[in-house]
Amino acid sequence: VRKILNLRVFEDESGKHWSKSVMDKQYEVLCVSQFTLQCILKGNKPDYHMAMPTEQAESFYNNFLEQLRKAYKPELIKDGQFGAYMQVHIQNDGPVTIELESPAATVDPKQLTKLEKQQQRKEKTRTKVPSESSRERNAPRNKDDPSASSGAEGDVSSEREP
Repeated sequence: VRKILNLRVFEDESGKHWSKSVMDKQYEVLCVSQFTLQCILKGNKPDYHMAMPTEQAESFYNNFLEQLRKAYKPELIKDGQFGAYMQVHIQNDGPVTIELESPAATVDPKQLTKLEKQQQRKEKTRTKVPSESSRERNAPRNKDDPSASSGAEGDVSSEREP
């Protein structure tokens, strides 16, 4: 919650990049639960076993929304319907996507499935040795480069100041 509200990703009044946060600019925050982000590929098939169980996830998500509303202006926190099939149309402004992660919880290794153990090994390998793709991901991108898109498109009405 703190990072989402305070991350300086917007321009200030003089046009200086990376100077203002959502709170500084009094912007809306649109939260959409998306378990599909926890997908891992099992061959050519998506697998969601690493996603939190629905009941636990809904409670977690609702608590997250509550914390956002407590920390900011409740009327500026917007959300969708948990677990619903939604078509969310957004327009990203710029070629930047920032992934925010919370610290990983400690897990009893005896309770992990074989697939989860494989995923953890892959993640440990990724964090130890930066891959070519992660170096590419961190390289500056050309504004006109079509691969610079985050993949989001459309027109959500959560408008920024002109």
